[in-house]
Amino acid sequence: MSFSTRTILVVGLGLIGGSFARAARLLPQVERVIGFDLNKEECDLALALEVVDEVATDLESGVKAADLVMLAVPVKAIETVMAQISPWLSEDTILSDVGSTKLNIVDAARQIWPVLPAGFVPGHPIAGTEKSGVAASIVDLFNHRKVLLTPTERSDSEATIALARLWQSMGAEVVQMDPLRHDQVLAATSHLPHLLAFSLVDTLAAEAESTDIFRYAAGGFRDFTRIAASDPTMWHDVCFANKDQLLEQIDRFTAGVAQLREAVAQGDSQTLTGIFTRAKVSREHFSRVLERAGYAELKGDVPATFSTTPTQMLQGSIRTPGDRSISHRAVMLAAIAEGVSDIDGFIESEDSLATIQVFRDLGVVIEGPHQGRVRVYGVGLHGLQAPSGPLYFGNSSTSLRMFVGLLAAQPFNSVITGSEILSQQQFNDVIEPLREMGASIESNLGCLPIHINGNQTLKAFSFAPIHSSAQVKASLIMAAMSANQPLEIIEPNITRDHTERLLEGFGVKLERDRRNLSLPINNRLLGSCVQIPADLSFALAFALGGLITEGSDLVIENAGVNPTRMASVRLLSRMGAHLVPHNERNSNGEPVADLEVRSATLQGIDCLSSELAGVGDELPLLMVAMCCAQSESHLLGIDRLPVRQLELLKITVEQLRSAGADIEMTESEVNIAPVQAWSAVNLDAGEHPILALALVMVSLKFDRSVKISGCRSLSTAFPEHLEQARRVGIRLIKE
Repeated sequence: MSFSTRTILVVGLGLIGGSFARAARLLPQVERVIGFDLNKEECDLALALEVVDEVATDLESGVKAADLVMLAVPVKAIETVMAQISPWLSEDTILSDVGSTKLNIVDAARQIWPVLPAGFVPGHPIAGTEKSGVAASIVDLFNHRKVLLTPTERSDSEATIALARLWQSMGAEVVQMDPLRHDQVLAATSHLPHLLAFSLVDTLAAEAESTDIFRYAAGGFRDFTRIAASDPTMWHDVCFANKDQLLEQIDRFTAGVAQLREAVAQGDSQTLTGIFTRAKVSREHFSRVLERAGYAELKGDVPATFSTTPTQMLQGSIRTPGDRSISHRAVMLAAIAEGVSDIDGFIESEDSLATIQVFRDLGVVIEGPHQGRVRVYGVGLHGLQAPSGPLYFGNSSTSLRMFVGLLAAQPFNSVITGSEILSQQQFNDVIEPLREMGASIESNLGCLPIHINGNQTLKAFSFAPIHSSAQVKASLIMAAMSANQPLEIIEPNITRDHTERLLEGFGVKLERDRRNLSLPINNRLLGSCVQIPADLSFALAFALGGLITEGSDLVIENAGVNPTRMASVRLLSRMGAHLVPHNERNSNGEPVADLEVRSATLQGIDCLSSELAGVGDELPLLMVAMCCAQSESHLLGIDRLPVRQLELLKITVEQLRSAGADIEMTESEVNIAPVQAWSAVNLDAGEHPILALALVMVSLKFDRSVKISGCRSLSTAFPEHLEQARRVGIRLIKE
């Protein structure tokens, strides 16, 4: 059977029908658009405005001439019109509509036709204004709008495709949906809001002082009640056509309002704050989910490319943002603690923002972040609630790895999803040991989506990995604490111990015997106040700039100097770097100091893979320092590095070579000779934030301006980097 859209009959020349006709007339695949409306004045106006090519004198002739019949009449009238035109429809005619309810239309069609027509494809464009009539029609009304098609089991795929292509040609995004699901979704997102607007305006209009109420109404009131100006007859019909789904949404809304009223009446600050904070972030959160974007990607203008100009020296003092590793660990522990926790110095990076949103989805009330401050109302180890849908992690692999352990010990099922970038990563490094503990986890060959089955009995576990990982360690600790099971981890290399130090501040002490770490049972976390030090990785990037730029003298304030994070500092010091800590102190178990940095003559060194393991993502900074040294450096045993770090090393080698670095790389080692002359070339950080900063520091050695692309991840992880760079003399400009 063949279907086309060459000749179109539009029944009902109002706003939607007229706009559809206007758009259709401009399409090359449409030869003729016929209009029909019981209102003769609307028909005459449609011809005068060139909305249609012609007007049918009667419905029968128009239907018989059409390849597509589009019913653009009120939803209750659609049933009547379908019955009227049924004798005249040919088997290769497409029949569709624009009604905002679908089940009633499909049910009515089943009463008319014992076997539904193959060309019957119900539809609904999500578009419109408060105006009505053909004079209000707009040719581009459907551009960048969604059109929902709800084909039945009898709809021919060719008819559905032909109709979808027509809508797409008008600029619409076409989505297929089950009729029942359509009505449920529209009841919540369209029908209920219209009813609330009608009800609010009607209620306030009945007030004795209604004139003053409307006279002094602010913008928010006008925005919300704008849709109360819509066609009352149309919405009257919609209410009855979608009665069951609408009543369900009204009941849910009524329960929500009752909860709000109770919170206000009882002075329940936590409940009220929870509702308001969840609502505040919901719109942005679901935008991320729909666009499969990261948590830090929808905050306005996020620059991806920077240009640098030659810099004489770095001078002054700076304070980098709060430590990323500590920020989201602090939120995680605060969420499963008992009582309120206040966190200061929080960084709004991808990992930490993802952690906050996921906990909100699990029923935890969290205020902020605001100027680095976050307040968390903890629910205890066993107080998390089952999420209403999949948990979305954006781009945050760090948060995801730690959450898998926490969720594996919960009494409810969970599904983990993320952005397209995150979906390309594999998480077997954390999934496999959790399975050995007794967790039931299903994945797509280690990739997203990850399904975690609840109500599993986790057991005591001893873990001795080949490669150490602070994230996997934290994930296992979360699982063991939640399941109340003992845990032993034997690390080949001691990893970052932020989790252990923070846990002690929340009342849980782990036992350390060299490389063996043990977690006892019967743990209880209590709310705490956490002051997060400045991120050492970001601090070291500016320190590198000061070391390699002659005459530099700067101070990096409040830097975290945790011994498990100092591998890069120790290696740079071996090279002769002037990195001197002052004002050393302790903050929530974390060592903190102000770092004095001065330019220095660096010497090459040899580094073993065991030393590089502690360097982690700071590897590009170390390699830039080696390129600026007076003698050769050697990275040995790189074949034993984790895959992620090895990939970062390869990208760094490629970029440094393009800028004139003399680097030889084999399967097992990297040899770095002193650079004789840097080449000022454009560089690409490949969306690695620390590599981006390393390349900025490389560009300080150039004799002309260059561009550095692939920096969006830096802008989202460290939004203040541009201002901080300028503060110490680096001439950095966003493109």
